[in-house]
Amino acid sequence: MGARGGLRALSIGVRAELVAGLERGFRQQFSTQEQTAQICVVGSGPAGFYTAQHLLKHHPRAHVDIYEKQLVPFGLVRFGVAPDHPEVKNVINTFTQTAHSDRCAFHGNVVVGRDVTVQELRDAYHAVVLSYGAEDHRGLEIPGEELPGVLSARAFVGWYNGLPENRKLAPDLSCDTAVVLGQGNVALDVARILLTPPEYLEKTDITAAALGALRQSQVKTVWIVGRRGPLQVAFTIKELREMIQLPGTRPILDPADFLGLQDRIKEVPRPRKRLMELLLRAAMEKPGVAEAARRASASRAWGLRFFRSPQQVLPSPDGRRAAGIRLAVTRLEGVGEAARAVPTGDVEDLPCGLVLSSIGYKSCPIDPSVPFDPKLGVIPNVEGRVVDVPGLYCSGWVKRGPTGVITTTMTDSFVTGQILLQDLKAGLLPSGPRPGYAAIKVLLGSRGVWPVSFSDWEKLDAEEVSRGQGAGKPREKLLDPQEMLWLLGR
Repeated sequence: MGARGGLRALSIGVRAELVAGLERGFRQQFSTQEQTAQICVVGSGPAGFYTAQHLLKHHPRAHVDIYEKQLVPFGLVRFGVAPDHPEVKNVINTFTQTAHSDRCAFHGNVVVGRDVTVQELRDAYHAVVLSYGAEDHRGLEIPGEELPGVLSARAFVGWYNGLPENRKLAPDLSCDTAVVLGQGNVALDVARILLTPPEYLEKTDITAAALGALRQSQVKTVWIVGRRGPLQVAFTIKELREMIQLPGTRPILDPADFLGLQDRIKEVPRPRKRLMELLLRAAMEKPGVAEAARRASASRAWGLRFFRSPQQVLPSPDGRRAAGIRLAVTRLEGVGEAARAVPTGDVEDLPCGLVLSSIGYKSCPIDPSVPFDPKLGVIPNVEGRVVDVPGLYCSGWVKRGPTGVITTTMTDSFVTGQILLQDLKAGLLPSGPRPGYAAIKVLLGSRGVWPVSFSDWEKLDAEEVSRGQGAGKPREKLLDPQEMLWLLGR
C-alpha cells in the first residue's frame, strides 16, 4: 500500500522464507480435540483477512468473526487501490475463500466503539484482534488548508474508488494546475488519475461520477511536490514508470535537481538504485525521435518539485477558494533516508486551483478502553500483543503505522496470528467456552444495528457486476449505504 495496496516490496524468496518459518512453527500444534477458540477480528481489509486466514489454518477449532464498519468487505483493496491497477485486487479471491470457511463469519455495518464496545467483544471472545487500519489523513497544519480547493488525497482516492463517505466530494477540476503535496505512491496515483485520458479509465471500476468529472476536467498540469530530494522519494519504480509512459502527457523534470546523483546512488540498495536510474534517464537523457514527438504532441504535463515544503495555501482575490500555494525552499541536513528538510528562508509561490495533500494516513483511537499513541498513530503493542491488555491484539497499519504494501501486511498479520495462537496454547487466554457472536448478535439487535453477512455482500457484488456489464466495466460500485440496505431488503 505505499499508503496503499500494491503486491510488491518483499522479494518472493524472502516472503516464502518468512511464511515457511511461520508454517514450521505451527504444524500440528493444535488437535481437533481442543475446545473451540472464539476469536474476533475488527476490520476486513488485508490485515483483518490475513489474520483470520492464519488463525483458521493453524487451529482446527478456531472460529473467527470479522467485524467491519462498512457494509462491504476488503478495506483498502476496494477503496484504496487505483482503478487502473486491477491485478492488485486479485487478492480479493483469497479473502473470499477465507470468508467462505464454515468457521469464519463476516459482520459488516457494525461500528466497533459505537455499536459495540471493545470490552463487550472481549467478554464474548477468547481473543480480539484490532486490524482496522488507518482511517484518517495527516493534516497540513498550515494557514488556508480549510479553503475550498484543498483536499486530502485520501478523500480524493475515496471519491474515485467509491468510498461511501466520500461520494459527495465533487472536487472542482475547472482549474489549469493542480499541486499534489507528497511524493509517495498515493501522490502518483492521484496525479495519474487526474491526467489519464478518460477513455483509458472507462473500462475500470472507477465510479461513474468520477469518470464524468474527469471527462470535464480542465487540469492540464500536475506538480508533485516533496520537501526532500530525489533520493528520498517514497514512490516505487512501477508507479514512476507508469507516469513516464502516461499517454498524452510529458514529464517536466529539472536536470539541476539531479546533478551529482549518479555518484551518490552507487552505494544505495538495488531497488532504490534502479528507481534513481530511471529518474535520471527521464530527467537527463535526450528522448529519442518517437518519444520526443510523443511529448511534443502531449496536451498535459506532470512534474516533480523537490526541496519544497508547504507553508500557506494562498486564497483567490475574493478569499473564497485556493488560488496557489506558498512553498518554503528547503535544504537537506543529514544523508539518505534519514536526511531532514530544513527551511532556507526563501519562499516560492506556485499558482494552482487544486491542492491535494498526500503526506500520510493515520489511525484513530477506536475505544477509550484501548491504549493509543496519538503521536505515532498506533496501538502500543509488542509483536501484536496490545500493551497491558491481555487477550487483545493488533495487526496491520494500526499495529505498525501506515507503511508497506499488501505483502508486508500479510507477513505482519501472520506474526500476530502466530503470537495469539502461542498465547492460547500456553494457557494465557481465558479458558472455558465463550459465546462469541451469539452474545454480540443480541446486543446489536437491542441497539437497532443490522449486520450485513458475507452472503449479503455477494448479493451486492452481483448487483455491482450486473450494473457494470452494460458499460463494459468489471463493476459499477454501489455508493449509498441506504441503497445497499434497500437492495438487501432491510
